[in-house]
Amino acid sequence: MTKTKQRLQDKKSKITIHEVAAHAGVSESTVSRIMRNEGLVAEATRALVMESVRELGYVPNRIAGSLASMDSKLVGVVVPSLSNIVFPEVLQGINAGLKASNYQAVISISDYDIDREETLIRGILAWQPAAILITGFDHTMATRRMLDQSGVRVVEMMDIDSAPIDVAVGMSHRRAGYAAGQHLIAKGYRRFGYVGHDWRSDRRARLRYDGLCEALSEAGIAITAHAIADGPSSVSTGRSQTEQLCRMAKLDVAVYSNDDMAVGGVFHCMGAGIRLPDQLAIFGFNGLDIGRELPQPLSTVRSNRFLIGQKAIEAILLAPERPATKIGIDTGFEIFAGATA
Repeated sequence: MTKTKQRLQDKKSKITIHEVAAHAGVSESTVSRIMRNEGLVAEATRALVMESVRELGYVPNRIAGSLASMDSKLVGVVVPSLSNIVFPEVLQGINAGLKASNYQAVISISDYDIDREETLIRGILAWQPAAILITGFDHTMATRRMLDQSGVRVVEMMDIDSAPIDVAVGMSHRRAGYAAGQHLIAKGYRRFGYVGHDWRSDRRARLRYDGLCEALSEAGIAITAHAIADGPSSVSTGRSQTEQLCRMAKLDVAVYSNDDMAVGGVFHCMGAGIRLPDQLAIFGFNGLDIGRELPQPLSTVRSNRFLIGQKAIEAILLAPERPATKIGIDTGFEIFAGATA
């Protein structure tokens, strides 16, 4: 075991460029050039240094000299998408929480790619932010090391179903799926179908599905048919997957991974002359405005997305230092009966 690794086990502290250089067996100037992406460096050397950077959780400090002692007023925010309306509403809550403070948000988009998230977080931490707000619990091990060793406040948003690095703000997606299942069973539905998108990039959708299956299993029911797309969710994907689902089996109700997909399901039924909810019921998740404005308001689970962003900011402003214990803040959810199920 190297002295650097031993020190990490003994006490959490920031890794220096000297320790990275020693671990990789190169000079400090080589590490500096690679981290700044300046000058010519052999690819083998670059790979060796980056392996040490990731293993040790090293973050460069871009604030040099006297600036290094100043308190940063930056809050780094990394969300997976801005095309998904869920996250702009979270950002609105963050903005509302920051209005009365001297802090400023710096926003980055990971495109649901945890390796991209790692790169973004390394860049944000280099500017010594006061806090970082990220989405969910799925991160690379290098990301976890960096955040754990950074000492800055870390808020993982949207989900509270796992243990956070520091603070988690959101809802239990598994409980939301379970509650949706209980609601639909109570309404008399027995033949269930599921329409979803790529679970590898959306762990929270999978948790909702697992909660739904748990509620159905307790009632002696199993999902009859699945239509799960390989790519991301969208209205058009929901429409095409619903058409596929309807060819598979005669169903009472189709449950969707989110409202985008469910709205697509409504559009398919409108085009195919399928009466909602008499011939097929449709149930979504998120409580988006577009679902409420349909001729028949979409039946769904409403999440408190604005509140998630606002509470995330409150958590770091009210307590700038990390607490001794991890914190989970439950922003809850509600079933919206709607008219499609």
